[in-house]
Amino acid sequence: MSYISGTLRIGYWTLLVTGFVYFLFELRVMTGLMMASRVLNENFFFDRKIVGNTLPPCEFPAIYNFGDSNSDTGGLSAAFEPLPPPYGEAFFHKTSGSGRQSDGRLIIDFIAERLKLPYLSAYLNSIGANYRHGANFAVGGSTIRRQNETIFDYGISPFSLDMQIAQFIQFKSKTENLYNEVKNTPEADKLPKPEEFTKAIYTFDIGQNDLSVGFRKMSFDQLGASLPDIINQLASAVQNIYQQGGRVFWIHNTGPIGCLPMNFFYVSNPPPGYLDENGCVKAQNDMAGEFNSKLKDRILKLRAELPESSITYVDVYSAKYGLISNAKNLGLADPLKTCCGYHVKFDHIWCGFKGIVNNTEVYGVSCEDPSIFISWDSVHYTQFANQWVADHTQNGSLADPPLPITHACYPHWLIQRFFKMRSM
Repeated sequence: MSYISGTLRIGYWTLLVTGFVYFLFELRVMTGLMMASRVLNENFFFDRKIVGNTLPPCEFPAIYNFGDSNSDTGGLSAAFEPLPPPYGEAFFHKTSGSGRQSDGRLIIDFIAERLKLPYLSAYLNSIGANYRHGANFAVGGSTIRRQNETIFDYGISPFSLDMQIAQFIQFKSKTENLYNEVKNTPEADKLPKPEEFTKAIYTFDIGQNDLSVGFRKMSFDQLGASLPDIINQLASAVQNIYQQGGRVFWIHNTGPIGCLPMNFFYVSNPPPGYLDENGCVKAQNDMAGEFNSKLKDRILKLRAELPESSITYVDVYSAKYGLISNAKNLGLADPLKTCCGYHVKFDHIWCGFKGIVNNTEVYGVSCEDPSIFISWDSVHYTQFANQWVADHTQNGSLADPPLPITHACYPHWLIQRFFKMRSM
């Protein structure tokens, strides 16, 4: 019996469970849901705080993450060259950086903290990795669909989502075999337990680079026409993990790509209508919105296709755009300005690197106070911004269903069923 069905299959005429422990847990869930349902309004919208305080939190033993640089904890550095200082220095204090394309922690790090799990080691790490509580398959520059170009052209990674899924399947198979060989020895302490793959949470944060490649290579009409295929390939990745036993999925939509400061390095006089009210590239954000809409619709279908799954759609777009919109009120620097790097007129030295400007060597150094900036290096967010977005998404306020990540194991249909009991 699977983890979800074995612990949550309630509300039927017969309780299809085995063992007294499961019965007690189900009774607690049923009681909690019924208590929460009594305080709902007439439209049956439930309060995530009430639900979060009523239901027992999920116990996730591991996180398995798939994505791009927004959640890469060292894959790009392990596969190619390490990120130079000042990357990572605000938190990790390592002269060689942390493998993270930020001054500190990423959203995936704050997810780990919230679930009381260690930070994830990159799957591609060969030194010092610990996979007892999960692994990170994300690599900076990754896309959902394979791209016909190298990382040395435009920074697009060869580790597209299908490759990350293939790596996970290989990882799962090899670690299961190895664990059975070394269990009850110290070597097993760095390996996931085979039975915990079903109980883990699987997180996705990918798609931004598919849009950036599209903006560079396609017309907006062509890119829009390609979105269903991109979304379906992401859905296929979820289906593959489900076939491997994964049941709980936490899926980020893509952020407001039109607000990345890099967009304005070579645009000095934008035409009327090019920018929105916050100075972001409107057409790019509209395309991100279309991507997100199609992603949400596909997730609704996935819930029906994968009946034992719990799939949460997380609106990081709204969190990020909300932060950018309110930057002034929050006392932050211009949200379209970059903290790290040298960007003056049309001279650009990227964060952590050096170059020649007017016969003078110039370094791409960090600003004095990254904590008041949203953009770290013109593409990636600062630790402050990542934490702000994490705080405004992991509590469930921008999630569908609107439950905190600590309660993401509860299936969507189960939550709905019990909240409708109020009408009876």
